[in-house]
Amino acid sequence: MAAWSSRVSHTSSRSGNNGQCVEVRDRGVRVDVRDSKVPGAGTSSFEPAAWESFLGSMKGSR
Repeated sequence: MAAWSSRVSHTSSRSGNNGQCVEVRDRGVRVDVRDSKVPGAGTSSFEPAAWESFLGSMKGSR
């Protein structure tokens, strides 16, 4: 798997500066998510359709 970098990932805009955030990397065939405070703790990986469904459910719950 390719190394994480700010060029291929982004941090949640809702995180603020409190350190409670995730980073998301879209690799086209998979979307990876990790804890930005503990990046070495592991990565969750999702199919793009599953990730989009998750985002849609979060947007609908606001």
